[in-house]
Amino acid sequence: MIGNNTKNSDFCGNDGFLYGFPGKTNLLYLRMKEKVARKREGFEGQRLIVLPKKIKTDFLTKDPITRQIYITDIGYYPKAKGHYMKRSAGIGQHIIIYCVEGSGWLEINRKRVDISPSQFITIPANTPHTYSANEDDPWTIYWIHFKGDLAAYIVELILQHAKNYKPYLPYSDSRIKLFEDIYSNLERGYTADNLRYVNMIFYHFLSSVLYEDKFNFIKHTDEKDVIAATLDLMQQKIHTRITLNEFAEFANLSVSYFSTIFRERTGYAPVEYFNHLKVQKACQYLLLPDITIKEVAESLGMDDPYYFSRMFSKLMGVSPKEYRRRNRPESL
Repeated sequence: MIGNNTKNSDFCGNDGFLYGFPGKTNLLYLRMKEKVARKREGFEGQRLIVLPKKIKTDFLTKDPITRQIYITDIGYYPKAKGHYMKRSAGIGQHIIIYCVEGSGWLEINRKRVDISPSQFITIPANTPHTYSANEDDPWTIYWIHFKGDLAAYIVELILQHAKNYKPYLPYSDSRIKLFEDIYSNLERGYTADNLRYVNMIFYHFLSSVLYEDKFNFIKHTDEKDVIAATLDLMQQKIHTRITLNEFAEFANLSVSYFSTIFRERTGYAPVEYFNHLKVQKACQYLLLPDITIKEVAESLGMDDPYYFSRMFSKLMGVSPKEYRRRNRPESL
């Protein structure tokens, strides 16, 4: 018999399989079996790595790099029919599950969330939850468990961008390559350099999830993303003068609305952001030996070299002349 104090974790491992059922049939097992034919032996083609506890305690939680954020478990489950996990008290790691095919569902904070391809779910540590592949159309998923000093903060950022725990995330070969790089290197062992390397890649993987528009940047020519199109225009017009009204007209929006959504996306007013790009380009020009500061200003659409110098100094903390002196190679 299973005692009243038996926890779900006594039967479900981190990988989502069922373990530890006694030989005698019990009510819990029957109820679970009625819902889904849940497999005990895993899925064909599955891959799974669980890092040893000693590696976590002896290195990952102590190293200045990895202790900020580190992977504890990682896996790939193709067409995972029968995949089911219930954790009534949550788990000590944060979880990301990325669905690339099929479907499944998540129950968290009294909400049921259906998961389709190109969606991912983020489950904060110690949060009760249940998830499962759909029986008729089981999902194919990439998943990672992780911890660290910064992990909760990053999860909070992801959830702020999410809708009902399931943000849309277009399939990207580049993102999957990051996952494969992490996995293949963990397969090679747990040297200090290897652990630092894979967890530094994991930062990149998380940034691809959190900032998809920057990671999977595509040139926009329609109105689906007028801010991205405006940023393209800024690069094209970096050597000219262009006003806020012209930016708004290009985006086919009112000046006030365009300014609002541009600031929401970038954190800066449009003209201020454009000037930042000009200063960035100026830094490149100032390293050239045969161009004067006045010519740098003119090449960026600024007829007044004094205005250019003030703008440059405000942003860079030094004048164009001093920047050139400090950064030009001696051979020049």
